[in-house]
Amino acid sequence: MTLTQKEREIIENSIRDIKDFPKEGIVFKDITTLLNNKEAYGVLMNHLHNRYKDYNLDYIAGIDARGFIFGAALAQMLGLGFVPIRKKGKLPYTTISEKYVLEYGVDEIEVHIDAFGEKKGAKVLVIDDLIATGGTANAAATLVKQTGAECVECCFIIGLAFLDGIKKLEEKTKVYSLIEVN
Repeated sequence: MTLTQKEREIIENSIRDIKDFPKEGIVFKDITTLLNNKEAYGVLMNHLHNRYKDYNLDYIAGIDARGFIFGAALAQMLGLGFVPIRKKGKLPYTTISEKYVLEYGVDEIEVHIDAFGEKKGAKVLVIDDLIATGGTANAAATLVKQTGAECVECCFIIGLAFLDGIKKLEEKTKVYSLIEVN
C-alpha cells in the first residue's frame, strides 16, 4: 500500500525544512509541524495502520526518540505491544546493545533482553521518523534479531535516499519510507 498523491502532499506540506541545522549545509526535516497538524498526522497514522494491519505483527519497536511517537500510536491502533529501542543507559532492566558508527564517532542503542516476550520469531516492525546513513536503523534491526525476534520491515516517514542508508538496510530487511528525498 502506497500513499495517494493527495496524502503525500498533505504529509510533505506539513514537514518544515530548517536550513543550516544542526550545522551549515544541512537541511533538517522538522516533523514537529507534522505532529501538530491534526490532518497530516491523521493521514499519516491511518496510512500506516492500513499498510500494516494485515502483516500479522506481534510488536512495534520505535527507535529513540521520535520513533516512539509514531510507534506507540501505531501499536495502539493495531492492538499490539510497543517496544522502545533506546540510547545506551536508558533502560532499567537487563539489555543487549549494538554499537553503530556516526559521522564523528560511535553510539550505541539497546533493548531489554525480554522485549519481545517468550515467543521466538516474534514479528516486529521497527519505526523511526527518518533514515539517513542507516547506522541506527541497522543497529535496531540487528538488536531485534539478537532477541530471537524477526524484523519484518523498517518503516520511516522520511528517507534520505541520497545517503544510501536505505540501500544498506535493505541488505538486512525490507524497508518502507513514505517520503523519499533525493
